[in-house]
Amino acid sequence: MPASLCGGRVLRRALCGFFIATALTVAQSSKPVAKKAAATRANEFTLASLRPGKDTAARASRLYRGFEDRGQKGESGSNDVQRLWTDPCRELLLAADLDAEMKIQVIRVSGGPKREANCKTQAPSPWRTGLGLRVSDPTTKVLELYGEPDSRSPSTRDGQPLELWYYAFDWAGPDVPQVMEVLCTREKDGKPGRVIEITLAAPSL
Repeated sequence: MPASLCGGRVLRRALCGFFIATALTVAQSSKPVAKKAAATRANEFTLASLRPGKDTAARASRLYRGFEDRGQKGESGSNDVQRLWTDPCRELLLAADLDAEMKIQVIRVSGGPKREANCKTQAPSPWRTGLGLRVSDPTTKVLELYGEPDSRSPSTRDGQPLELWYYAFDWAGPDVPQVMEVLCTREKDGKPGRVIEITLAAPSL
């Protein structure tokens, strides 16, 4: 506001004070909005279009009949089994842990067999989360979609230093998948890490 409007007259001083008070009110009201946006959380329902705790192995077989089906194997000392599918052109592996009733309890997408020589250019993998996270995405995308994880733990695989991001979704209720784990490479030289494995589970891991 021009200085001349804040001169010695009472009316002008009142107007000046009004505009200053209004500016302060707008500035203060913007702070809670920013805090609320930063605190936003999102839970996940599906991975590879499958919902753990709800979908069955039969539905997974119908969805991915075009992929190489590795069949199923029993878990040692348990009645549970695991079904495996591979996508060698995109170098991905899909695993579904099943209970005794063949209902999916845990879904996992990770790096798979090496790319075949005769593979052609492929569209993005359908093996993504409901919000669109895929293996090989940068960790910055994980934060954009789901916010900060509940915990970050150091991990290794084949001697490579990694980081495990753990998300608990129990706050969204008992009828949704309860846990998501994202295994990723670590940030290096100012560049974000990359997602190398995504796990979505109905029960707590």
